[in-house]
Amino acid sequence: MGGVSSRLVWVAVPLLAVAAVSLAFVFRSPSKNATPPSSQSAPASTEAAATWPAGKRPAPPISLRDEHGRVVSLATLRGRPVLVTFIDPLCRDFCPLEAQHLSDAVRGAGVKPTILAVSVNTAGNEPSNLALDRKKWRVVPQWTWGVGSSAALAQVWKRYGIEVLVTKKKVAGVPVQQVAHTEAAYLIDARGYERALFIWPYTADAVAKTLAATTS
Repeated sequence: MGGVSSRLVWVAVPLLAVAAVSLAFVFRSPSKNATPPSSQSAPASTEAAATWPAGKRPAPPISLRDEHGRVVSLATLRGRPVLVTFIDPLCRDFCPLEAQHLSDAVRGAGVKPTILAVSVNTAGNEPSNLALDRKKWRVVPQWTWGVGSSAALAQVWKRYGIEVLVTKKKVAGVPVQQVAHTEAAYLIDARGYERALFIWPYTADAVAKTLAATTS
């Protein structure tokens, strides 16, 4: 029987909100039409960190698989709004809260957007983990997981300016792998253009208000 040192424990550690603001833009070309995020930190933002006019900022392509192995892409979701967020399936702190806020925003929306939750932790992409999260987090039916190989996911992270940092260490002799990532969500309109960026922590009302403004 193997000793405890042979186990690998995954821990999700979110990046600080201040770091997330800069990381969300460092890999993206700036837009002169964007409303920049505020430099002031707040317990929870009631506004989008950045917004863009309709038809000005095409969303980078995404093509992954959902929890059932079916292809899920922005192209196949065209025709209705999409909230693209980046979630660790093994996270038990901020990711579940973000999932709940996005679900609350969708519940109150007139036009129901799809929530495309792109995984940031390939170790958590087993269908059983994804199904458990869906149940425990009580997400809306519009929630869709986006999973894939490390290379496929890394390509999406880079396109959306999402930083994922993996560190390894030992705690009491047990190998621990920590995953830290940018906590952000993008609102993409029905035509496939980015309309808003939300940096955690944000409120469900912030998402709902922006969603209503871009679909009215």
